[in-house]
Amino acid sequence: VIWQDMLVASQLEPTYARTVYPCFDEPAMKATFNIRIVHDPSYVALSNMPAIDVSEMKDENGSLWTVTTFNTSLKMSTYLTAFVICDFDYVTRTERGNEIRIWARKEAVKNGYVDYALNITGPIFSFLEDLLNVSYPLPKTDLVALPDFGAGAMENWGLITFQESSLMYLPSDKFTSRKAMIAIIVSHELGHQWFGNLVTMNWWNDLWLNEGLSSYFEYLGATFVEPKLPLVTFFFVLQGASITWMLSGFLTEKLFIRALTSYLKEFSFSNANQDDLWTHIQMVIDAQDEVHLPASVKQIMDSWTCQNGFPVLTLNLTTGTISQEQFLDKKIENNTDSYNNTWIIPISWMRNGSSQPLMWLDKSSKVFPEMQVSESEYDWILLNVNLSGYYRVNYDQLNLKRLARLLENDPKAIPAVSRFQLIDDVFALTQFRYIQIETALELTKYLAREDELFIWNVVLLNLVPEDLESTLKSYEVYPLLKKYLLKRMLPIYHYYAGFIRQNVDALEDDYFAQVYLEKLFATACWLGLQDCLNLSSELYAKWMDNPEYKIPFLIRRTVCCYGVAVGSDKEWNFAWEMYNHTGSTKEDKDILLSAMSCAKESWLLYSDTLFSSNCTSIIILYVVTKDIGHRIAWEFVTENWPLLSERYDKQPALCALYFCGSLASSSIFMCEL
Repeated sequence: VIWQDMLVASQLEPTYARTVYPCFDEPAMKATFNIRIVHDPSYVALSNMPAIDVSEMKDENGSLWTVTTFNTSLKMSTYLTAFVICDFDYVTRTERGNEIRIWARKEAVKNGYVDYALNITGPIFSFLEDLLNVSYPLPKTDLVALPDFGAGAMENWGLITFQESSLMYLPSDKFTSRKAMIAIIVSHELGHQWFGNLVTMNWWNDLWLNEGLSSYFEYLGATFVEPKLPLVTFFFVLQGASITWMLSGFLTEKLFIRALTSYLKEFSFSNANQDDLWTHIQMVIDAQDEVHLPASVKQIMDSWTCQNGFPVLTLNLTTGTISQEQFLDKKIENNTDSYNNTWIIPISWMRNGSSQPLMWLDKSSKVFPEMQVSESEYDWILLNVNLSGYYRVNYDQLNLKRLARLLENDPKAIPAVSRFQLIDDVFALTQFRYIQIETALELTKYLAREDELFIWNVVLLNLVPEDLESTLKSYEVYPLLKKYLLKRMLPIYHYYAGFIRQNVDALEDDYFAQVYLEKLFATACWLGLQDCLNLSSELYAKWMDNPEYKIPFLIRRTVCCYGVAVGSDKEWNFAWEMYNHTGSTKEDKDILLSAMSCAKESWLLYSDTLFSSNCTSIIILYVVTKDIGHRIAWEFVTENWPLLSERYDKQPALCALYFCGSLASSSIFMCEL
């Protein structure tokens, strides 16, 4: 139960219902619940079902209390029971008899911050009802925005709770990335109303039935209400593949949804395990003749859900041989899985740009004559097209060279998601010692012609990891990295810098710019690109001249950092002044703390004022990752260890590891401080 000054909210998953009321607190032990809450009259009480009576009572001291009684719940699991006691306001509308209310702080409701959530919730409900052909069984649904909620969101039946940032959209926010995030999270939680609430897993070992299926429907629901957003690409890139996507892919979405409808109708208000789902999919497969599988649905899917990890496919395209093994770190001796099983793998592929019929690898190694390539350098093969399968691909040198040459000549010949997958795979294979870094870099030579930010992002995350920036700068690799990357980054950097300087509003609907542009600009400045440093100085100076000026949101963190870095104490002092400004939000303060740690003058980083603030631990983490900050942070921690250990005495051993680990390796070790 979360207690705040003006709020009580429950979070009972997985096993906290037993701390609120006596119960058999297991997901399969479903029951109906009669809930009554006694509370302060100035507050409202919410629960899973609608209130059917509100009365008053006096306690032994004569104090007046309100008693809110709720209708008997449907048959449900204990972890989904919920209650909220608050003084919030709400906006409401009814969709097909379902009264939808979005609750939040009164000021937030008045300012329209939850209007977007209200506008999309009803349509997503209707979309899911129509798609699944199963009606939502409750008469009302409350969505509540909580100021502080560690779980992010929780799908309690009829009373869904969210962190504020997951449900609120400011009407003044021009950019669509926030809308996309809210649409995705709301869709995910609404998906749970069927997968998890109506039908619940027998036990927690099948939790993936809840989460995997809700993650699938979060994409469908979000795409329905925001069709202009590139959410197809977003989901492939963000989630990679998943077995749910893979399952839908080789079954076809039509047959998958048909099977899910059958599964929902049989197990409504009850429980199921994964074998129950496989049975219903098999029934649908057996009743048609369009899709043919190499084994039963249970055999195929058990190979994915009943053993650890996932496979890597190794190709020899001279012979057309594909072999599989578990994807494991080669540098760890005896790193083998006890199952030693194979996966039954659907292989989507294309040859020379043309899609080919789906193939199946159902043994450790198999020869596919169709995949033998000729001697022509223009004959190439691409596997796992658009990340449709949950595996990595290790190409032989012959095909990798041909793919690298193709990318340099015509990058658009390979679909964007597959370009992302190629680069993501080769860096992962490098990290786990399957291939050398030189092989991975061969596939990045074309990058001057790459105009997709999400592909650039995966390159930069691998070549310039954020927690290693200061470490990398200390070694001879930095000038090599600078020379290699900068000339390839210039076209896409200048393309977006033009928008930043002349018409940043034109990027309002560029979702990937909103998510990934910051990393591109931060890397350009870190590599010393003069135009990036100049742009940061210009925009920061504009802000100093007029504090009402808004630095473009897309690159605000980078501009503030390098505005301070290339400036003097004047720029640093302005950041400190704005940090202490009463109008600064939590996000503003975080950006400014990070910016102040970017100072190049060591005496600014030694500031007693800065280190004596109530954010010491965050400041240390920011300072330690900067070029000159490592030594300063180390000296501060060693000199002030008694004070720090006293301040963070809740977890002294862990915090010691946190501070020392951060300082020793420049990698951030998370600790509750």
